Amino acid sequence: MRIDSTKERQYLENVFAKLGFTDEGGKLLADTLVDADLRGISSHGIQRLAWYQRMIKEGTIQPQNHAKIVRELPGTVLVDANQNMGQLAAVLGMKKIIEKAKKTGVAIAVIRNSNHFGTAGYYARLALKAGLVGIALTNTRPLVVPTNATQAFLGSNAFAFGFPASPHPFMFDGATCVVSGGKIQVHAKNGENLPGEWAVDKKRQVVSNAAQAEDILATAAFTEGEQKGGGVLTLGGKDEVNGNYKGMGNSIVIELLTGILAQGSISADTVKGNHDFSQFLMAFDPAFFGDPATLAADATEMFNRIRHLDHVPGRKIWIPGDREYRLLAENKTKGVLIDKKTYEEMQEIGQELGVDVPD
Repeated sequence: MRIDSTKERQYLENVFAKLGFTDEGGKLLADTLVDADLRGISSHGIQRLAWYQRMIKEGTIQPQNHAKIVRELPGTVLVDANQNMGQLAAVLGMKKIIEKAKKTGVAIAVIRNSNHFGTAGYYARLALKAGLVGIALTNTRPLVVPTNATQAFLGSNAFAFGFPASPHPFMFDGATCVVSGGKIQVHAKNGENLPGEWAVDKKRQVVSNAAQAEDILATAAFTEGEQKGGGVLTLGGKDEVNGNYKGMGNSIVIELLTGILAQGSISADTVKGNHDFSQFLMAFDPAFFGDPATLAADATEMFNRIRHLDHVPGRKIWIPGDREYRLLAENKTKGVLIDKKTYEEMQEIGQELGVDVPD
């Protein structure tokens, strides 16, 4: 079914208010989820709401806490999310480094004691709106089996990069494994099989049933002395011959820039009493290197050359960002797509909290 995004936003704002977030915080959280749904990234949209509510009830997320700046220099800032939602700390951090990058040319933020922060691209786009290049990284709960391993240890560890171009910015936003855990959740909710080689069991055999894969992810965490196993594959897939060690390397780089640099938990340890995700944000001013309009035009020309390469009949060559900006325009008019299971969760939450559910 489709729901008008304005109604979705109001519902979310009402829910977050009931869950104890400030008005400003609730509006920001709602915006990040609606933004994901509008761009067709349903894995990180309103389907995450029931999970957020469960973590609030468990005390993993503490809405009454406020993110704070621990220390800063002209080109760096360290933010403590204080166990509240990652979105709130990430926006605080990105706004600070946007200010700094306009003065110093480049700035970095690291966020500790955080939670899930939605789509990484949301923060890269904040930098783009300010005329800067934006980068956003996060670690996650352990979902990913390293090369030749049978246990999950690494996070899906999203990476987003935004660069100015026309008619829309270049916007890469993706996990450093074959697929995010959220996409498997969506397929499981819809009773579908997985369309690719996404997940493996404890014997490193490919799992096609989405519900089975979701069960594996729920218990895949690496635990000393226990033989829980299976998880999501790294980029490159199941076999080393296809270069999956490169996907593993990408994921480890993000572990270093997030959990290690923040002096928090690496992904593998976020299920051992601490649920402290970490994020890394960067913004830099391309104007230092050349005229911004020329740089954007040069990037646009390169993208157009790629789009018009000889290609497989009936297929289209997409540049990262093409699909989401097309869907953004379409879904603003038609409404966002909500699967049946997620809508049922919305109804349950609405009934529990006394919030009207959009139809």
